[in-house]
Amino acid sequence: MTRFIDFHDMAHLVRQLGVPRVCREMGRYIREDFLRWGDFHKSARVAHHSPSGVIELMPVADESHYAFKYVNGHPGNPALNLPTVMAFGLLADVATGRPVLLSELTLTTALRTAATSVLAAGVLARPGANSMALIGNGAQAEFQALAFMDVLGIRDLRLFDVDARATDKLLRNLAPHLGSGGLRARRCASVAEAVRGADIVTTITADKRRATVLGEGLVAPGTHINAVGGDCPGKTELSAELVRCADVFVEYEPQTRAEGELQQMPADFAVTELWEVLAERRAGRKDANQITLFDSVGFALEDLSALRCVNQLAREHGVGRDIDLVPTMDDPKDLYGLAMRGHDAARLAA
Repeated sequence: MTRFIDFHDMAHLVRQLGVPRVCREMGRYIREDFLRWGDFHKSARVAHHSPSGVIELMPVADESHYAFKYVNGHPGNPALNLPTVMAFGLLADVATGRPVLLSELTLTTALRTAATSVLAAGVLARPGANSMALIGNGAQAEFQALAFMDVLGIRDLRLFDVDARATDKLLRNLAPHLGSGGLRARRCASVAEAVRGADIVTTITADKRRATVLGEGLVAPGTHINAVGGDCPGKTELSAELVRCADVFVEYEPQTRAEGELQQMPADFAVTELWEVLAERRAGRKDANQITLFDSVGFALEDLSALRCVNQLAREHGVGRDIDLVPTMDDPKDLYGLAMRGHDAARLAA
């Protein structure tokens, strides 16, 4: 049997456990897998681009598990009452090929992106960082805010979005966590106002174009930049000058060179993969004045980690259901007979 988790199942699990706890759990799985970096068969995702967006397939495997994610990015979708990003994924047993888990990944991707952002910031931001600018207040903003509050102790949020309704939505959703809940959040009139004095700057905008959401002149020494929105060819958020003056950290370099802020840089521009910092093979933050940049595009290994985490949490808390995605057969060579007898007859005969 294959465990099936739809959106409503995952939402129930998140309500039951809370966003901070789920992000913490996912972060633990992601860290474990990044520290086994050499065990995985890795490749950049396969993408189909169209004028309206992109559809991607993201595979990864080790000797035990195979996983893939189907995901899109269509900035015009909100006008159709659809999410900009929608996804589902599968976790399989390598020894038999049996699909273990089929799961929604729209909500899960937001959670694992926040978990990865916090994991990177933990080794790249200045110790004691307590303020963050959130540039782009759309579908992933709450997850970033709550994960950074829970894990890194961020208490001061500065919010900016060109769409004031997105900031309204974010403030409304964060209301239980504001004031006595531990967070302070204020709306800002510009990127410059939001960034001023922030220890961490998270950019998470959705437009599929080369853009300069954040430029060199706005970023103070010592800032950590968590650049999440530039995640496909032809889409960036930072100026080339800002990327050039930062120490840049990435998930999987071949993919980031094609999709992230590194698109603007020459092929020999030096970067460090995050797993090397987590494994203490390379340095992360070296001093208080260093500008660090996590050029995050999302990588398939994070989805495998997230699927492993969801599978464990769902089974522990009785979420989801088992389905016959593939048949269990008395005679594995008689697929025709099983299909023609019908589901109920086959079960009675078993």
